[in-house]
This record gives sequence, structure tokens and C-alpha cells, in this order.
Amino acid sequence: MSRITSVRGRIVYNSRGSRTVEVDVISDGKFLGRACAPSGASVGIHEVRNFPDGGPEASLAAITGSAGRFKGLNPGDSGAVHAAVREMDDTPDYSIAGGASAFAITIAAAYSAAAAAGVPLYRVLDPNVEPRFPYPLGNVLGGGAHAGPGSPDIQEILVCATGLRDIREAIEANLAVHKELGLVLRKKDRLFAGGKGDEGGWAPRACSAEALEMAAEACENLGYALGKEVSLGVDFAASTQWDREKGAYSYSRDGFENSPGEQIDYAAGIIEKYKLIYAEDAVHEEEFDGMAELTRRFPGVLVAGDDLTVTSAAMLRKAVKKGSCNAAILKVNQAGSLYDAMKFAAEATAGGIRLVTSHRSGETTDAHVTHIGIATGSVMLKVGAVGGERVAKANELIRLSEQGLIHGMAGI
Repeated sequence: MSRITSVRGRIVYNSRGSRTVEVDVISDGKFLGRACAPSGASVGIHEVRNFPDGGPEASLAAITGSAGRFKGLNPGDSGAVHAAVREMDDTPDYSIAGGASAFAITIAAAYSAAAAAGVPLYRVLDPNVEPRFPYPLGNVLGGGAHAGPGSPDIQEILVCATGLRDIREAIEANLAVHKELGLVLRKKDRLFAGGKGDEGGWAPRACSAEALEMAAEACENLGYALGKEVSLGVDFAASTQWDREKGAYSYSRDGFENSPGEQIDYAAGIIEKYKLIYAEDAVHEEEFDGMAELTRRFPGVLVAGDDLTVTSAAMLRKAVKKGSCNAAILKVNQAGSLYDAMKFAAEATAGGIRLVTSHRSGETTDAHVTHIGIATGSVMLKVGAVGGERVAKANELIRLSEQGLIHGMAGI
């Protein structure tokens, strides 16, 4: 059994060029595990704090000052590593050391254990998992908090090759739709300069209705029938439109407002018209009843909570009790440690909630979310379509496919 011999952190940069922390965990003096913490732009109010008041530097200081707590631990014992993290920071929201430090230490430890055992990371996370490939879910058009003024209010329009059964074909279908959509945008607007949002989706000057039409057109230009070979998804990120004082959803870029009831009808209309397979955060993060109505109306659609559930077991239990979703986003850094996130995943599965493991908008070139998606039996892997930090996750799926250890795609 391997033992941790050193823990070391450093300040590096994420895909936005913002500072973040990276951690090296070495076991037996030679087995390196490394993890870099991402960050989000659209952040739920119930997420843990990514960094304390002092920013990434304060997180690094906490890691350096607590490195000795981890020496001698089995890196594959996520409970023991988590307990040491909690000795470093026992606050509910990781306000002392930051969730980024908990994230980086716990995932780096698991990587070190995988290196020592000579197995893929997903085998350390769940030795008994029957691995399947999650369907890649790619952002092809961005707006909201992920893009600039003039882009759609809807935060993400996504594509998923739901009718394909080969992982490479599924990845290539997402890439093909992204490329074709770029051509459609240039045809509609000859001045379109090819701008993209944080996650690599095109960021045109268009309203949400126009954006959805162009995404559907790109799929059809390639000969795909929506809802068959490929399906669209939408991350409404409705909390970013919610105006608490007005009690309404303000679509400032699109030029209209929705009452809570109108918002449900608005989302339902988009789900029906574009045959969505995936609808995320269609109402604001505290509107459990509205999400429950959509879940009842569309049992064949993945009605997913992200800001609603924030990878929190407590929030998930509330959602399950109210029937507020049939799917949930898993983002490790929303919960803090890998141990926290895996507990969330187990509770979701036990409650009949399908998992979608996700990147963050401020990403790194690490591929650990790919392994987390496989280990948790996630039906989708939300990793973006293009951009080096996004493609890194898709490329890891390809590498894993060559090992011949994973057979077939997850069932949606």
C-alpha cells in the first residue's frame, strides 16, 4: 500500500488567464498525482467558496502550512485524505483554505494512488464500476455570463450525439456541428468576427430565438435529424436573469421579461420546439417547484439542476423530495473535496437522479472530469466542444477507448 510522502502547491493559470492553485501529491517518493483547480463564472449561491478572502495565494499558504497532515496517508483512501483536508479547514463553505485547495489536494491524491497501482483514475474512484462512456455534451453557442454584450441571454446551447454509439463518432459529431454553426453565423452576419465565449461556444450578436434557430439549422445542414442522431440542449442559467426585486426574469439582451409562470412556459416551448434532450436550470436556483413542474411535463428530457443542487447532498435531497429534477450536474469544486462530490454522486444514483459530470467555464487542461464521469456512471460529460482545455477531456475518452476496458455508451 502506497503512502503520501509529499504535498506541494503552486500558483498557475486557468483558461481565462486567472490565477488558481495546482497541487502535486507524491507517494512512495515517486508516484506523482497532479491536479489543478478550475473556477466558474455562473456560480450558485450555495456553492462552497473557491478561494478565501486572500485569493489563490491564501489557498496556497494553507496548502503549504498543512502539507505535513497528509504525509503517511494512503492516497487512495479518499475518506482519510478528506479528513486531513477538514483538519486544514473545517468551515462549511471552505472559507479558510478555499474549495479549490480541497479539490486539488483530493484529486491529486487519487491520481497518485492510480499511478502507484498502475490503473486508470476511474478505478481508484470506484473499483467496482462497470465503465461506460458518457455522451459528450458540447457547448456550440454561448451567451449569458459566458459571453459579451449583444450575445444571447441563454447561457449555453449544446449538442449531444444521442443517436451514435461510438465515442469517437459522438465527439466528431459535436465538433462538426460547432464548425457548421460557425459557417451559418458567418452567412447570417458577414461581419461576424468569430468571437467565442468562455467555453468555446460561438458568441454571436443575436437574440436567444435566433441563436436556437441557427443551432438547429447547423444540425440539419449536416443531415442530422434533431432528436435522433443528434439532440440539442440548453443551459438557461435562469438565476442570471432572475430579478428578485421585480419577481421576474429580465431578458435584457432579448428585450422582454417573464413572470415565474411565463418562464416555465418559455422553457417548455423551447424544449418542445427543438426536441431538447437536456434542459439545465430553466428557473432560478431556489425555484424547486417550477423545476418540478418541468420535470413532470418532460420525463424523457434530462431536466438538470446545477445552481439548484450545486453538488450538495443536502440540496439534492430537497430536490429529490420535491421531484425538482431527474438529472443533476456534478462539479467537484462546487462541493470542495472529491470525497464530498463522490458522496453526492452516490446519493444521486440512489435517488434515481442521472448524473452529468461537468467542466467549469474557467477550466484547466486536466482530464480528471473524464474519469469522474466514468466512475460515477454519468450519462453525459459536459466538457465543451472546442478549446484546448475542453478537447483535453474528449481526448482522454479516446485514449481510454484504446485500452479496450470500456464497452459501450451510457444509457440516457
